[in-house]
Amino acid sequence: MTAFAPAAPRRAIQDLPDELISQIAAGEVVERPASVVRELVDNALDAGATQITVRLLAGGVRLIAVEDDGCGIPREELPVALRRHATSKIRDLQELEHVGTMGFRGEALAAIASVSETSILSRLDGEDKAWLLEARSGELRPAPRNRGTTLEVKELFFSTPARRKFLKSDATELAHCIESVRRHALARPDVGFAIWHEGKLVEQWRAVPLAEGADRNEALARRLGDVLGDDFIANSIAVQRTSASSGITVYGRAGLPDAARSRPDQQYCYVNGRFVRDKVLTHAAKSAYEDVLHGHKQPIYALYVEMDPARVDVNVHPTKIEVRFRDSREVHQAIKHAVEDALAAPRAALLADAAQAPLTEANAPAAPASLGWQPSTSPVRAPMAPQVQYAMPLQEVAGHKVNDLQALWAPLREATPAPSAS
Repeated sequence: MTAFAPAAPRRAIQDLPDELISQIAAGEVVERPASVVRELVDNALDAGATQITVRLLAGGVRLIAVEDDGCGIPREELPVALRRHATSKIRDLQELEHVGTMGFRGEALAAIASVSETSILSRLDGEDKAWLLEARSGELRPAPRNRGTTLEVKELFFSTPARRKFLKSDATELAHCIESVRRHALARPDVGFAIWHEGKLVEQWRAVPLAEGADRNEALARRLGDVLGDDFIANSIAVQRTSASSGITVYGRAGLPDAARSRPDQQYCYVNGRFVRDKVLTHAAKSAYEDVLHGHKQPIYALYVEMDPARVDVNVHPTKIEVRFRDSREVHQAIKHAVEDALAAPRAALLADAAQAPLTEANAPAAPASLGWQPSTSPVRAPMAPQVQYAMPLQEVAGHKVNDLQALWAPLREATPAPSAS
């Protein structure tokens, strides 16, 4: 067998069939069951849902059903919803450059339907019945349902067995699906979420009333506690800052330095309500800890960036999880300064207390240590005395040395109020 394959004979250039185009598009949009969950929950949120339920079988391979109480889809638009590049989210380039919805590309449902058995059941408010559309047959018939939409995706990748072989175990795929919903839940405390697997409730986060100002931050803290655990709240501090120069607002919670972890598994960044992975955001957040975190320690945080949609491009990748900023530097500075401000004030207060502590016998400078060497009477030159490192004892705050990271932040943690119970 040679290292290089022989040149293939020339073939005519021609249009690809629609089915193959959809399969190729699905390769970008639908990587695993969690990809389907993300797209369907995006649609439910865009429909104004206040309660979203996700039902799964076999980690989402056999069934993914997403139910919502949103506005619903009219009967005549159900077939259109499954067409490639069909959407209600945008109409022109101007709207694309100022997109404010989770979905907008108009390709997810068509891609999902090309690699699964998909159906849509939807009912508008005020109508006397819902309508069910089977994607593969195109059959449309009435069916019972309250207002909202249910999208069912069965036997994912049944038409592409090779793709199915790349999936992991049911438990692993389930974990990815839960993480996908978790990311949405952290962005929308005003929406309730429930996840069922094999008929059992595995996660549930009840809606928290969302208001402006302090009430919004309180609702967010309660949702963060529900999703990430009370320890996250106990080991973090609120972040709230609007840049005077750029107008970018950064809010959320940033972990205290001694809550850092060995893995970046509790780092969540959102831009205009959308979970994103971006090196600029990650670097900005970590750089705020550069004087207190060293080595491979990773801070914990949930940070939310609000900015002019025209200054961020979300149409970078079909998954919409990557973004491109018009001015990355101003976004970096906004995040770094917001986190630094949140952490600096209480830390500066503790260090100021340490500097002003009265000098006592306990914290007075120690006398220089004796060198333990006397001049030699020998005519031979005396040996050099060993080098001695002198150390000044640090002052103490509440009985703890200020270079003790756990003790330094303990008063702040105790003073941070926990979110009120719902």
